[in-house]
Amino acid sequence: MFSYVVRRLAILVLSLFIASLVLFVLLRLLPGDPANTLLSVGADPQQIEAAREQLGSNLPLGEQFVRFVGSLASFDLGNSFISRAPVADEIVARLTVTLPLTLLAFTLAIVIAVPFGIVSAVKADRWYGAAISTVSQLGIAIPVFWVGILLVTAFAVNIRVFPSGGFPSRGWHAPAEALRALTLPVLTLAIVMSASLLRYVRTATLDVLGSDYLRTARALGSTFTEALVRHGIRNGAVPVISILGIELASAFLGAVVVERVFTLPGLGSMLLLGIQQRDYPNVQGVLFVSTLLVLLVGFTADLAQRLIDPRLRDKAGAAS
Repeated sequence: MFSYVVRRLAILVLSLFIASLVLFVLLRLLPGDPANTLLSVGADPQQIEAAREQLGSNLPLGEQFVRFVGSLASFDLGNSFISRAPVADEIVARLTVTLPLTLLAFTLAIVIAVPFGIVSAVKADRWYGAAISTVSQLGIAIPVFWVGILLVTAFAVNIRVFPSGGFPSRGWHAPAEALRALTLPVLTLAIVMSASLLRYVRTATLDVLGSDYLRTARALGSTFTEALVRHGIRNGAVPVISILGIELASAFLGAVVVERVFTLPGLGSMLLLGIQQRDYPNVQGVLFVSTLLVLLVGFTADLAQRLIDPRLRDKAGAAS
């Protein structure tokens, strides 16, 4: 297990390096010189060259990349071209909105998807089992922004129970207001996530129901519920955990759209504003942190699979 963790960490570092290389190349392919964001209209050639020297955009690409990777390794994301504030500090402040939004929606999606997914598989021959499956298929087809608009129309415009957008200026120093502001965004993400996650839980449960070990447990005297809880859930959880990692990463990326719909001051709005203003340090900082979080989620999901399933641990041990 230890050797697997070391190998997996090496893959994580390599993946992060490749992602940094792709991010560096893509930002350099954007039209225009980033030095132009520091200059006013009508700047003379000397001012342009001074700005390029200040940003390092006049250096060879190889040297720029070495500096870029060195800065990322020390988590020095530079300063914003527009506000001159440290990008890392701004990202930390924005994460206080994006992370609670993502984690609350992810937790709610699990609470919805797991029991309903099991019921839709166990009771597949009943009308409500088929109804749950049908509703989940419809939920997958609905775009996340449309769900947000429908919830705003219903609960912010018609009933006026929750705000249609925004976040309290005091942030989490006003927890009741903050939670109220996140209610509709969390529901939006959770509804979309739970629809797809429910399908995976249903499929895993159907595989368990047709397994030999479940029939053997029933033959040895266990009730259906006892056999399902004792043997089925643990085996069915292994493929679902990998999907949970993907869903959590997708939820984090989907928060960009949701934050736009509900005008939340999270990473999504920071990224879009950085692109509009050509604020390259903000853009590369948000993309790097987002990539890092997605890779960490995948790493954690892989470790959780091996902790739950001893067969994977044995296979990893045999391979080492």
